[in-house]
Amino acid sequence: MAIPVLTPDQLDAQASQLHDTQAWQSIVSGWELTAPEPGPPPAPAPAPGHQPSDWRSLLSVPVDRLIDDALRTLPTAPPPERPLPGRLGAVLPDRVHAWRRVGQGDLRPSVHLGYARQILAEWGWQNTPYRLRNARGARCVCGALLTAHRLGYGSPTTVNRAGAWLITELRAQGWPGLIGPWNRAPGRTAADALALVDAAARRAAAAGH
Repeated sequence: MAIPVLTPDQLDAQASQLHDTQAWQSIVSGWELTAPEPGPPPAPAPAPGHQPSDWRSLLSVPVDRLIDDALRTLPTAPPPERPLPGRLGAVLPDRVHAWRRVGQGDLRPSVHLGYARQILAEWGWQNTPYRLRNARGARCVCGALLTAHRLGYGSPTTVNRAGAWLITELRAQGWPGLIGPWNRAPGRTAADALALVDAAARRAAAAGH
């Protein structure tokens, strides 16, 4: 299976272009303004002195509907856990891991960001300008997004959307540039990188992405 050849700086540029589109801006600026769905009408009050013979008469909606609504509000099951390859896998060429993409469906950007965080936490973070990984197998933030995709987590479109959510979070924190310059800014730490990915994942999940 062919793996798209995409570098961290190319991903950075594509995510920035997506972030700047009108469609993306409507996503990140409008989801908090969505009006809540109307609730069920209040149950009619029983007549004075009336004792209901069955507790079901106090409900304004059928019991079956209440059960269905409760089931729909349960969180969806998380994707099955697939541990990362070990430390040797971190330094091997990505084509070695191509088999992991076989049969894998797409993911939401927030889930993809979660896998990217796992890569940064387990394989390490590095801030060499626009390199997918260093000699130890550590990744930059964009490199972690690309590696997550190449390990089978999400489509190329999902990678771009995850990058756009990272840029959205950076804009909210006051950073005007791209992810790469943020990643290699003086004083940047691995904890900063993990915190950024966490915040972007929360922001994407809250928007239903």
